[in-house]
Amino acid sequence: FQMPKVIIAGAGLVGALHACFFAKRGWTVEVYEYRRDIRTMEHVPGRSINLALSCRGKTALEAVGLKDYIVNQGVQMHARLVHESDGIRTNRQPYGQPGEHIVSINRRHLNEVMITQAEQAPNVRFFFQHKVKKVDLQRNEIIVEHGGVEVIVEGDLIVAADGAYSAVRRSLMTQPRFDYEQEYIEHGYIELSILPKNGEFALEPNVFHLWPRGKFTLIALANIDKTFTVTLFGPFQIFEEEMRDKAHQIAFFEQHFPDALKLITHEALTARFAEVGIQSLVSLKCSPHHFGSGVVLTGDAAHAMVPFYGQGMNCGFEDCLVLAEALNQAKEDIPAAIALYSSTRVKDAHTINDLAMYNYQELRDLVNHTSYKLRKKLDLALNRWFPQSWIPLYSMVTFTRIPYSEVVKRRQWQDTVLARLRCLSTVALVGISATALFRLAKQYRN
Repeated sequence: FQMPKVIIAGAGLVGALHACFFAKRGWTVEVYEYRRDIRTMEHVPGRSINLALSCRGKTALEAVGLKDYIVNQGVQMHARLVHESDGIRTNRQPYGQPGEHIVSINRRHLNEVMITQAEQAPNVRFFFQHKVKKVDLQRNEIIVEHGGVEVIVEGDLIVAADGAYSAVRRSLMTQPRFDYEQEYIEHGYIELSILPKNGEFALEPNVFHLWPRGKFTLIALANIDKTFTVTLFGPFQIFEEEMRDKAHQIAFFEQHFPDALKLITHEALTARFAEVGIQSLVSLKCSPHHFGSGVVLTGDAAHAMVPFYGQGMNCGFEDCLVLAEALNQAKEDIPAAIALYSSTRVKDAHTINDLAMYNYQELRDLVNHTSYKLRKKLDLALNRWFPQSWIPLYSMVTFTRIPYSEVVKRRQWQDTVLARLRCLSTVALVGISATALFRLAKQYRN
């Protein structure tokens, strides 16, 4: 009996983890990546927004024996620390119950660890500087370019993990009944850094630092080397008009983020703006996630999302886990497994894309609203009293593997319950008030 062969397009986070999963299955694994091996590169181009590892990602890493090592390489974050506009006051908003936390992880290190882990299996080979051009559904093969020469590679299963600008997905765009939706949001970002202060963290490390300012927001996540990765998100218009040169960049930060600017420094701020410029953010959905008898889309190739729920990597890692579970359930019948995977994953991917977009409004504005803070406290209190039946929205997304689509249904049920309780309390209050007035009137007549 010959083990199946899987071709993985892309050796990024999701592609490397897929390789670890298929290595465990004993399949023949070939991974094709257009970049050089990142382990040999001084600087890795592309997005480097810090990753927030949570339950879904941890569970996937645990399945290939990497969870404990990776978690120990990160920094725990137990709450949001919201910085007020005056640069002095802060307020702390716990993520969940005591002990519940997410982990700030370095993207590059995580990617390198997974590639190295997968390569230890004799049945796994990585081909760097091999650019995937397109897929042939009928033959279950991909066209790969290396050194100006095109090569045809065949496999039993082709897994597209080649990112938001996936060549595999692009070559499938002419397939009938393939729905695709892409949106560049009107907001961009720039990444900055806060260096250690006297050899220690310059800010409290075990929290997610947040400076919400209505239309824009600044965040900071700690790294194990005691630096902070700082990211400013905002409308392109604000970047172009209010931060158009060095003087305006410094003035903008002095007005809105004075405490952060002291740690970033004027020189580092303006140098970073000159060096990298403003980056864009894309959100995309597609359906289905499987094609023919052996092609499946995963990670950003299937559902690139904005980073505001910290679920891009976690959702992509969960893709690896769900595909492995589907192969188990289908007894390694590849066509049946990828159809099963797609039938559940599409709706969940669409849901978390929408939630990520919504969460931006929360991060830049809602966290300052009294109604938001009260709901957060109420949700956590109800969760303590009814831990199985009342789980806050953020906790369901971040600390459980409840399918994303089910998360939204449960949240809608919670909203309905609270709305009815408000109505009942209003009716009860009116009744009590009417009774009191009736008694007062009766006493007055007497």
